[in-house]
Amino acid sequence: MRTAATGRLVGNLPTELTSFIGRERELAEVKRLLGVGRLVTLTGVGGVGKTRLALHVATDARRAFPDGVWLVDLAASEAPKSPVRLVAETLGLRNVQDPAGLAGRLAGKRMLLVLDNCEHLIDECAALVGDLLCLTADVRILATSRQLLRANGEFVLEVPPLPVPELDEASADTVLLYAAVRLFSERASAVVPEFAVCAANAAAVTRLCHRLDGLPLAIEFAALRMRALSVEQIADRVDQMFQLLRSDSPVAPPRQKTLYGLIDWSYHLCSVEERTLWARLSVFSGVCDLETAEQVCDDGILTDAVLDATAGLVEKSILGREANGSRTRYRMLEALRRYGHDRLVESGEEQAVRRRHRDWYRNLAEQAGAEWFGPGQGEWLDRMAGEEAEWAAVLEFCLNEPGEERTGLEMAAALWSHPLSFSSLGDGHRWLQRALAADPSPSAARARALWADAWLYLRSGDLPAAAPLLEECRALAERLGDQAQLAGVIQLTGLAAVLEEDFPRAYALLSRALAHYRATGDHGRSWTTLLQLATAAVFMGDARSTALCRECDEMCESAGARWSRREAHWITGLDLWRRGDARAATSVIRQALRPPRVPVDHLGLAHCVEALGWIAADQDRHEYAAELLGAAEALWRSAGASLPKIGPVAHAHTDCETGLRRTLGQDAFAAAHARGGRLTPEQAIARARDEEPAASETADGALTGVAAVLTRREREIAELVARGFSNKDIASALVIAQRTAEGHVGRILYKMGFTSRTQVAAAWAAQYGSR
Repeated sequence: MRTAATGRLVGNLPTELTSFIGRERELAEVKRLLGVGRLVTLTGVGGVGKTRLALHVATDARRAFPDGVWLVDLAASEAPKSPVRLVAETLGLRNVQDPAGLAGRLAGKRMLLVLDNCEHLIDECAALVGDLLCLTADVRILATSRQLLRANGEFVLEVPPLPVPELDEASADTVLLYAAVRLFSERASAVVPEFAVCAANAAAVTRLCHRLDGLPLAIEFAALRMRALSVEQIADRVDQMFQLLRSDSPVAPPRQKTLYGLIDWSYHLCSVEERTLWARLSVFSGVCDLETAEQVCDDGILTDAVLDATAGLVEKSILGREANGSRTRYRMLEALRRYGHDRLVESGEEQAVRRRHRDWYRNLAEQAGAEWFGPGQGEWLDRMAGEEAEWAAVLEFCLNEPGEERTGLEMAAALWSHPLSFSSLGDGHRWLQRALAADPSPSAARARALWADAWLYLRSGDLPAAAPLLEECRALAERLGDQAQLAGVIQLTGLAAVLEEDFPRAYALLSRALAHYRATGDHGRSWTTLLQLATAAVFMGDARSTALCRECDEMCESAGARWSRREAHWITGLDLWRRGDARAATSVIRQALRPPRVPVDHLGLAHCVEALGWIAADQDRHEYAAELLGAAEALWRSAGASLPKIGPVAHAHTDCETGLRRTLGQDAFAAAHARGGRLTPEQAIARARDEEPAASETADGALTGVAAVLTRREREIAELVARGFSNKDIASALVIAQRTAEGHVGRILYKMGFTSRTQVAAAWAAQYGSR
């Protein structure tokens, strides 16, 4: 073995032939771990860039190891060799028989060993590094493996895919801040020199990187296809990723010449139970937890083995693990899911597993419908929003599989028949209308779906769209003798009368519906009808309004339904305002804005912020009122709706806006309204509570300082970082995946030129103050 007596750098690290892109956080963390421990293992799915990261760190660290930095590729040899033999051959050592013997030869050496691709020799590698750590003092080991070595003293860093843009961030300037896009851009320009990410192709590049989950090797394979295809064509064909993504490099190992071969390598390292579970988990489009996996994937073959197989797939980097409150969830990258799906089809089990998947989510939808008005409202919101991809997958299966249409109709009706509907109103309409078209036969499910679709339209104030749905629902319910839906038609006809400002008729109809729901013990619909009844009473100045508002609030408190209480506070505040107590009204409505996390229910928020704008205008706080109207309008849009064009809310809004335009003047009103419209939901809450928004603005509405370089979502996250939120906390607060939160934080660091969250917090607090 060579020594460092001459002062030359010693080792066998290859020269980097292409630029290293991104990974600022991971680079810093690996270097930190190597400083505190002697064994660092980089884990992650095949193709995620473990080897490239390890080599980059090792290259930077060469001067710290006078006896060399040595790369040992444990998968390079076609004939299997022991790790001891491969290390000895790399170092030029002879007559080394076992780990202890190797350790003896390395005693007194100060070197770094990079053990690459340990996963297929995991037990032998664990034994080797164990002896090296025990019998030497200054040998450090940087290992890459798709699963842990489980050696004493092991520090582990999971290497994630590269951050990718959100699909709605597809501007050329914005997407190039993401490492996945920069990687594609650079590798594609090496193939087609004139290629550059621009306004014309930014959306296609974003879509491609998104579909490839930011997996570096897949992105590099896609860039190679630029020789024959445009980026738009590659993005369009990514569904055939295993045929599309390959390399013809003569020096690449066979397992790295195709994306399929790379994943197949991992598959054959799995146990029989792990392979079976991998295939069955491919029916999940997004995330799942252990309970769900057990119900969907176990048909008796995997009895009592799902937990162990799940743990094994996590250890082998097939499943990503993310925390969500008290539940741990698992996610599979798209390429791994597609490979698993191919295996599932080969097994002949696909239809059986998809039906178990359907049954689980159908039961979950019905349970949500039965329990939404209760203490678990927050958990149901999180669960339904967090598994939106699964609801969509099940509905697609039902609406495209002959014989499953009725189940799809039942699920769509269950999902959108209560106020905790997790998606925008527009998405709800699209699914309900597809389901209604797929199963036009008369049924109780159809009546319920018609009712749900009408309910969504009325929630956004669209009476003309709701009217024919209600009429068809009424006729069908009468034909079927469905008393529940007949009561529902009466309820929604009463709500329509509120929107038409025919308050006496609304009061009579809603009273009838409420009596039916109370008699049948339907607490959820009782409360929504009571809220609508209180609304009618408040706007017609009925003396019974105060008692009805109090009853709305008491029902929420008794049931523990804190999310529904926002609406109760809204109508109570309006009642107090109309009775002349603006201060009490403001206090009550602001109570609805107290939850510590950004709520999913932007419609409820819009109502509250709008009402506070009316009250502020009455108190001659004209610019503030205009800002709140702008913020409310943005919240309406984010929910897929718009301010109702008819009804008492629209009239109150029009009266308020007209008065503000007259008092402030057109230009001043427009500027204040625009400032409110740029606020994020959390900033809108702060402003509605009469606190300063998180991001300061100039008089003309331009963002300043830190906020000026960040997108709206990044400003929202930067404020949470400043408040001490971890990535896990941010993911929970904003109902996004933890990996997405990590990507946003990484981009904030990059844009602001920082290397730590502490710097972000300090800069934010310095400019905008602590919140």
